[in-house]
Amino acid sequence: MDRPMTDAAADPLSQDELSRYMRHILLPEIGGSGQQKLKASRVLVIGAGGLGSPVLEYLAGAGIGRISIVDNDIVSLSNLQRQMIHTTETIGQAKVDSAKARIRAVNPHVDVFGMAVRLTAENAMELAADHDLIVDGSDNFATRYLAADIAEELKVPLVSGAVGRFDGSVTVLKPYELNKDGKPNPRYRDLFPEIPPEGMLPACAETGIIGALTGVIGTLMGMEAIKLITGAGEPLVGRLLMYDALAARFDTIRYRRKD
Repeated sequence: MDRPMTDAAADPLSQDELSRYMRHILLPEIGGSGQQKLKASRVLVIGAGGLGSPVLEYLAGAGIGRISIVDNDIVSLSNLQRQMIHTTETIGQAKVDSAKARIRAVNPHVDVFGMAVRLTAENAMELAADHDLIVDGSDNFATRYLAADIAEELKVPLVSGAVGRFDGSVTVLKPYELNKDGKPNPRYRDLFPEIPPEGMLPACAETGIIGALTGVIGTLMGMEAIKLITGAGEPLVGRLLMYDALAARFDTIRYRRKD
């Protein structure tokens, strides 16, 4: 695996970057200062699959300075129905290598690093350290709980998403900060108190999943990441945004710290 060796300092935007990001810079909520924040940011993305694919492409397009990817899987033919960052030509490659090549093609200004390993309790702290934001696009609860614990310990925001057959959800976690009422923001365990028993929730390989759904949820995750970095808008802290694709309906529920 490769690891980032240099910091992504926010050097002045080049003429190419000014042209590339002009539609961002024109937005008062982003502007030149927001684009500089994106360029200076270091983001860890867990998973280069259905959710990670749109997250990675939109963060690359947005001009994130440094993107690190953790995924130990290889590209298979069945991935291509929903994992648009990969192609027929990259079948058999490590997903981090396939994703790196695509990101470099999208935006050569982004430093991208791939770690072809599974996130575990033994390596999570080392892999996540030196990042400003974590985006979790994993497909299992054990990794989601681990990502939440590591993000809280490091005091960095976490964007967490999940998908089912025709539904998905997104939330943002910042439990190390206080809300506007002076109370601690909720943890992941305030939303999902216990890890479901293994095998209780079948994988998409068993139940199926509509491909475009991962694009919807992954894009929303990328949007939350950009908001967190630039300070634009209100992130989904203490709120779970749910999407029902069959009904074409979004719903939001609020959740609070329980301890």
